[in-house]
Amino acid sequence: QVQLVESGGGLVQPGGSLRLSCTASGSVFSINAMGWYRQALGKERELVATITSSGSTNYAASVKGRFTISRDNAKNTVFLQMNSLKPEDTAVYYCNANRFTATIPRRLVDYWGKGTLVTVSS
Repeated sequence: QVQLVESGGGLVQPGGSLRLSCTASGSVFSINAMGWYRQALGKERELVATITSSGSTNYAASVKGRFTISRDNAKNTVFLQMNSLKPEDTAVYYCNANRFTATIPRRLVDYWGKGTLVTVSS
């Protein structure tokens, strides 16, 4: 019931910046937390950053101080501002959102976007 569409990926030089966005549609009123994950070639998908409905954030140690996650609830959009990019940041970045079901017992359901490719190279 939630659809996520990412945008903003591309090619950037080391030390550069990029801003990703993800817009949710569908049952957006029920969304709890949102976040960004990434998967590099040959590696498992890993958490990059998350943000709750109240604005609390969490970052992976590898991106802390360089990346900033933000959320515009009115536009149903989450952003990831990436600064001081490194070649090891190269990956497909996926938008994530979760929500609790309305039925009882309630359960948390995850939704994923199709991903946007970020390549950091000179």
